[in-house]
Amino acid sequence: MTAETLQDYRKYLKPDVVAKLANMELVARLVVEGFITGLHKSPYHGFSVEFAEHRQYMPGDEIRHIDWKIYGKTDRYYIKQFEEETNLKSYLVVDASRSMAFSSDGRMTKLEYAAFVCAALAQLMVQQRDAVGLTIYDENIRTYMPPHATKSYLKEIFRQLELTTAGNKTGTANSLHTIAERIKRRGLVIILSDLFDKPAEIMAALRHFRHKKNEVIVMQILDPMERSFAFGHDAIFKDLETAEELTTQPWHIQKAYQEEMQKFLASYKKECREHNIDYVLLDTATPFDVALFEYLHKRQRIG
Repeated sequence: MTAETLQDYRKYLKPDVVAKLANMELVARLVVEGFITGLHKSPYHGFSVEFAEHRQYMPGDEIRHIDWKIYGKTDRYYIKQFEEETNLKSYLVVDASRSMAFSSDGRMTKLEYAAFVCAALAQLMVQQRDAVGLTIYDENIRTYMPPHATKSYLKEIFRQLELTTAGNKTGTANSLHTIAERIKRRGLVIILSDLFDKPAEIMAALRHFRHKKNEVIVMQILDPMERSFAFGHDAIFKDLETAEELTTQPWHIQKAYQEEMQKFLASYKKECREHNIDYVLLDTATPFDVALFEYLHKRQRIG
């Protein structure tokens, strides 16, 4: 593969490029292709996605199912998985509350970014023969799709993500508790949210997933301006959930805001680490491969 071809694929990991594509299925395919292409040329080439339709030979497996071509490439025994075999049940959980509609400087909204990440994760999971489901919430659960591993089901996940718009006020903690109760077979739960709710209540809900033996990745999604507060001159701030307005000069309070935001983010990171929950901070300018690496890294650790 030429460097030019590699660059063509890798460009689809950039949010500003993907924002110009209208079709969620196309986005998912191009992002995953760009990601996998990049794996072959990166220090992360140890991650195995080439043989997603295979699993390592285990004692008791029939020798006639060994794929000798892969043995020739890897010097390891792999057998082809059957269609009905799935490795893991994964649950993608998307916050579609009103605060997720925020965007600055012409970027995509936090919800759009979360939907694109979700679509790419779902595509990669099904390629890995994992079952994937989707839950969308605001104050309450709006959509609940239990995990399946078929390509036809994947298309329905894409359709739901395309149709999703920001809705009512945030109810992250209550919604997560409801989802935790619905999950009957433990698996991997990936939550995409700005986490703009009461942190203590959200952490209690995240611990609920862990109590039920689920693995958890929290992907906190912000707009770059929410992290920097670099608005410059006079500005009117409007609460997306209450419509309350505040006129201020951002540069006067920028330093204090940044300090409070750092405390807010550091608290989530610390609490998650203490409860064996993976935490990753993303903003809507972060290349999509960061989220996909987090999934693959977790996927390899839990087997």
